[in-house]
Amino acid sequence: MQQIKYVALALALFTMLGAFKNSKSSLSNGYQIGDVVNDFKLKNIDGNMVSLSDYKDAKGFIITFTCNTCPYAVMYEDRIIELNNKYAPKGYPVIAIMPNNTNVKPGDNFEAMKKRAKTKGFTFPYLIDKEQTVFPKFGATRTPQVFVLKKTKKGSVVKYIGAIDDNYKNASEVNTKYVENAVKALLEGREVEQKETKAIGCSIKA
Repeated sequence: MQQIKYVALALALFTMLGAFKNSKSSLSNGYQIGDVVNDFKLKNIDGNMVSLSDYKDAKGFIITFTCNTCPYAVMYEDRIIELNNKYAPKGYPVIAIMPNNTNVKPGDNFEAMKKRAKTKGFTFPYLIDKEQTVFPKFGATRTPQVFVLKKTKKGSVVKYIGAIDDNYKNASEVNTKYVENAVKALLEGREVEQKETKAIGCSIKA
C-alpha cells in the first residue's frame, strides 16, 4: 500500500514537472523551416490593417521583427530599408513587425513607431503586434529577427529563420548576407543553403 502511494506521488510529480517544462518550452516554440504560416492582420503606422493576403502579386515575404528601442535593431534599419528597396520590386517585400509590450518599452509605442518610420523613411509597412499574438506563433525571440517566406499553393512557407547578416556592428564588414542569400536562392528556384542562423539582438519584451 505504501509502495502504491509512493508510485502515485512520483507520477503526480512527474506530471507536474512535465507540464511546467511544456509551459516553458511553448514560449520558444514557433514556426520551423518548412511550416506554413497562418495569415495575420496587424495595424500599420498609417492606420490601415495589413495581412499577407493583401499582397496578391508577392512571391514571398521578408518578415522582420524589429523595434525602435533596441540598439541592434537601430543598427540594422538602413539594411532593412535596402532589403525592401532591392527585393520588394522582385516580389519579396519587407513586412516589419514591432512585437514589444509598450508598457514595458514606451519608446516602442504606436506614436513613436510612426515618428521613427518618418525619420528613417521606411519604405515598408511597420506593424504593431499590440496584443502580442503574432510573434509567439513565429517563435520570434529577438529584435531584429527575420523569417523569409515563400508563397506556394499550400500557403506561405518558412524558408529561412535568423539574422540579417553576420556583422551587426558594421554593414561594410559583412561577410555573409543571410537574408539576401536566401531570397536570391528562392528567386532563382534554388534551395536555401543556410536555413537557420542565430538572431543577435534584444529579447522581445512580453
